[in-house]
Amino acid sequence: MRLLGNLLWFLLGGWLSALGWAAAGVLWCITVIGIPVGLQCFKFASLSLFPFGKEVLYGGGAPSLLLNIIWLIVTGLPMAVAHAAWGCLLCITIIGIPFGLQYFKIARLALFPFGSRIVEVL
Repeated sequence: MRLLGNLLWFLLGGWLSALGWAAAGVLWCITVIGIPVGLQCFKFASLSLFPFGKEVLYGGGAPSLLLNIIWLIVTGLPMAVAHAAWGCLLCITIIGIPFGLQYFKIARLALFPFGSRIVEVL
């Protein structure tokens, strides 16, 4: 089921979401200070390609909080709103609910990416 979900996700727009994350990563990597943030964006672009079967664990300390605040102001809020809007649209139908939930997972991650880990769910 995970394979089918990931395949449908990729074909029906997951690549577009990953493209948004990759574009944010390229913009952040323009400066030396932004490279760690850009690398996070690339990590989340790979999650956006195939989100089924993956879970995000949140944690972190003061440095994560500071980076999350900067991220939220500069990049996170527009991306989170876009992903949440897609999630709401997909949850209108019963068939779209699993895909909408994946967009909500990515929207939450777009708000607070630092201090989080992506793990495979068996």
